[in-house]
Amino acid sequence: MKRFTSRLPLLATLLAVILLPSAAEAMVIDGSNTQRLELPDMLVGPESVAFDVHGAGPYVGVSDGRILKYDGKGGWTTFAYSPSYTKNNCSEFSELPITRESSCGRPLGLRFHVDSGDLYIADAYMGLMRVGPNGGEAEVLATEADGKPMRFTNGVDIDQVTGNVYFTDSSTTYTRAQHEMVTKTRDSTGRVMKYDPWTSQVTVLQSDLMYPNGVAISADRTHLVVALTGQCKLMKYWIQGPKANTSESFADLPGYPDNVRPDGKGGYWVALNREKFESPRTFDRHLLAVKIGADGKKLQEIKGPKNVRPAEVVERDDGKIYFGSIELPYVGIINT
Repeated sequence: MKRFTSRLPLLATLLAVILLPSAAEAMVIDGSNTQRLELPDMLVGPESVAFDVHGAGPYVGVSDGRILKYDGKGGWTTFAYSPSYTKNNCSEFSELPITRESSCGRPLGLRFHVDSGDLYIADAYMGLMRVGPNGGEAEVLATEADGKPMRFTNGVDIDQVTGNVYFTDSSTTYTRAQHEMVTKTRDSTGRVMKYDPWTSQVTVLQSDLMYPNGVAISADRTHLVVALTGQCKLMKYWIQGPKANTSESFADLPGYPDNVRPDGKGGYWVALNREKFESPRTFDRHLLAVKIGADGKKLQEIKGPKNVRPAEVVERDDGKIYFGSIELPYVGIINT
């Protein structure tokens, strides 16, 4: 006798898969309403957001070449600046156009070394710099590697155990003022580098990259995660283990990444300048950032207004998410 098997359970399962949202889609943070830490008049662009070993801050690099520290009471104080800032009398200019960045500096990536309290600064024009826990004039540590000048120093992170500093040079051809040309020409002269604070030597880990931007060291310190802006990807570069000194693709992204920051749980927050297939005719909301797990899968995303284009997203232990931008006059705080 022919047997008939009910297909209803299978059909119900298929419908559930089709109708239920994915885990990534269900975990959306609304970034529309944010608290703002407004910068002093005429200043914009707090790209990187850092907190010191005592939790004070945020510290941000701004458009006139300085690093500012938030005092917790609604105001900002000058914390650090490059040697060129003083030399070229940059404090005399109330408004600093991008044409003067090469003279006064443009700090992008900021990271503190916990044990020493030193702040490492990736300045687009000055190279890699360092300033002590009391601030002041920063020391320039490196301006070239393998005989090639750093024209677009960008992201930075620190191995808190060894003290090694990892940073990116987005192009050896174009400067930050010419960043659109890096993408337009598909320039592939970017580099990922290591600075050894004990020997003061800079080592090029990988070259011939297309717009390497933010960089973050993994929680287990075995590899780096590097944002490749033009390709909308994250790359993994191994610094320990059997794959040491090799790289591989880590994650495809739905937008153009800027900085990458560990989330403190083994994953990473990736700030997106804009979506990959963004249309001006779409609704006035877009992706601001995505959280990527240690396995390269998207775990969470932040959506908000299109006039907000984050450069860095930092999640704190209290659940607050801070974001910086290269063009906004404030640091944003999202309460989750």
